[in-house]
Amino acid sequence: MTSTTAFWLAGRQVTGEDSFDVTSPWDGRVVGTVSVPSDAQIEEAVAAAYAVRDEFAATPAHVRAAALDHVSRRLVERTEEIAQLISAENGKPIKWARGEVGRAVSVFRFAAEEARRFNGGEAQRLDTDLGGQGRLALTRRFPKGVVLGIAPFNFPLNLCAHKIAPAIAAGAPIILKPAPATPLSGLIIGDLLAETELPAGSWSILPVPNDRMPALVQDERLPVISFTGSEKVGYAIMDSVPRKHCTLELGGNGAAVVLGDFASDADLDWAATRIATFSNYQGGQSCISVQRVIADASVYDRLLPRIVAAVEAQVTGDPGDDKTDVGPLVSEDAAKRVEAWVKEAVEAGATLLTGGDRDGASYAPTVLTDVPADTTISCEEVFGPVLTVQKADGEAAAFAAVNDSKYGLQAGVFTHDLQAAFRAHRALEVGGVVIGDVPSYRADQMPYGGAKQSGVGREGVKFAMDDYTYERVLVLTGLAL
Repeated sequence: MTSTTAFWLAGRQVTGEDSFDVTSPWDGRVVGTVSVPSDAQIEEAVAAAYAVRDEFAATPAHVRAAALDHVSRRLVERTEEIAQLISAENGKPIKWARGEVGRAVSVFRFAAEEARRFNGGEAQRLDTDLGGQGRLALTRRFPKGVVLGIAPFNFPLNLCAHKIAPAIAAGAPIILKPAPATPLSGLIIGDLLAETELPAGSWSILPVPNDRMPALVQDERLPVISFTGSEKVGYAIMDSVPRKHCTLELGGNGAAVVLGDFASDADLDWAATRIATFSNYQGGQSCISVQRVIADASVYDRLLPRIVAAVEAQVTGDPGDDKTDVGPLVSEDAAKRVEAWVKEAVEAGATLLTGGDRDGASYAPTVLTDVPADTTISCEEVFGPVLTVQKADGEAAAFAAVNDSKYGLQAGVFTHDLQAAFRAHRALEVGGVVIGDVPSYRADQMPYGGAKQSGVGREGVKFAMDDYTYERVLVLTGLAL
């Protein structure tokens, strides 16, 4: 696993002059060595994608669908190998890594299905006014151009899939930049795409260092940018290219609301288990992990000890062990940041109920109450296994607490009341509301994205395809309608 891994330039495997090591956040071992493209190789990839854009847009749907189906099938065949790779370079517990491969399988399958039905065209009669007699408008969608996809480290396979698969389905060439900490999972998609008959130049996977990205972002031949990552970087990209189309999937501080009607022992056990699991899965390194619990005052005292017990039951340790629930963060620096934020909160008056300990890149699952509203951990995305719990007097106060954030990605509301569900859907300033569960649920075919500082645009295969394309109308004249 320590031989140099080539990157993918216009559909072929090549190496550059430089390379870097990918290390495991769990034990520091070298997982792989990845070759870095030179400036000339990056230019070659961009030029190839730009040159093939018209050809690729005109590629028959069955060709693109067959390629996507092939990748989906091959991911199934190589599930265990790829899951082990994700776990090694990311530190993700192996059971979650297997789940990530399964999601990527679905993403490519969904994309194949969408490629077959996308762009059938919508006809509109224009003879509703006198001047439109005999005229029919046919509206279809066409790619805006080459997509620059920038993926994060936390889902190193599936979030690469969410960039690549919709682009191929829509007939848009794509240049993908995987995260520097976890490039191997993204590069393995190239192994599978290379087995297909997609046009040369229609895709490249380039592990470009972050400090060399501004030139790529600015390149006018790349009119669409799909970025998943931090708020700071995402908006810096958008501000630097105001005339490009940017889809930004940014941070969150996901809230789980437990309303007063969700009050039986079984209800509270379910809520506590789900909250504990999904505040800590991926080491809390998910934009929709549970960071805040807002519980109605009528259930708070019964819910809180259940949450603490469920969090303490999370198994921490070696991500390669099937029993492990919570592995390390992506780096020791990430764990130190979480440690500092918790310390700040405790010094400001928060109560630490469990956790609060760091060991290298690992941070113990942690629960805090009485957290002052102006502390960093209240205002920002912690991106670690830390949970805050607060009390609310009634539904309106709970929903107001959810909205008291600059973020708005997803929220979960535990309730049996259908009317309360619809009130939540109307009131909560988020991109998605999950009823009866945590905010961490995401189906890969549904529209996914945020409000406020959580980003702009939507992912989910069909919705990403809409973002990568634009409507073009054809008006037919002299028809007997």
